[in-house]
Amino acid sequence: MLDSTQIILFCSTSLLLAITPGPDIIYVITRGITQGHKSGMAAAAGFSLGNIAHTTFAIVGLSAIIRSSALAFTAIKIAGALYLIYIGWKTFTSKGGASAEKDTKILSPKAVFIQSITANVLNPKVALFFIAFFPQFVKPQNGHPAIQMALLGLLFIICTFIVFSACALFSGQIGEKLKNSKGAGLLNKAAGAVLMGLGVALAFSKRS
Repeated sequence: MLDSTQIILFCSTSLLLAITPGPDIIYVITRGITQGHKSGMAAAAGFSLGNIAHTTFAIVGLSAIIRSSALAFTAIKIAGALYLIYIGWKTFTSKGGASAEKDTKILSPKAVFIQSITANVLNPKVALFFIAFFPQFVKPQNGHPAIQMALLGLLFIICTFIVFSACALFSGQIGEKLKNSKGAGLLNKAAGAVLMGLGVALAFSKRS
């Protein structure tokens, strides 16, 4: 089990890290602005729950393999980058505006949720972060390390969702104020460009 000191320190750090700008929170904000708070919340839930996979990876040691194998890291990195670029292009080419409801390119919250989980799992830097971050809060005297890692993963998911959902709701309100036939189209193009840029940045990122 985790003691109170572990929980307080870990949650405080996790909340601060969740606020730090990155592909996940930027995606949540762009979905909130371009498609409303429901899509933003779907993205927030997807990126948060995607951390279940990274927690599992850290527990079973797959993150260590990614860290030690340049080939594994590169393969997952490229897959994640291409996926972000694909999502960005789909967003960039969506119509938006008054005809948005009839636009088949506008994603449902379910589709946004699936995209968010996939993008999270395909980001190897998140896997490396988990294996570097979590062990610092594991205390041998507090029980089996795997159980502590699983509990830390649950706390991280909760902290992440709190921050991301707040961003989703706030960006959704901004999107409602900005939305009009021309403005929505421009928002989609801006959001798509940002996502494609994040994909390119991930493609050229290095292990650290």
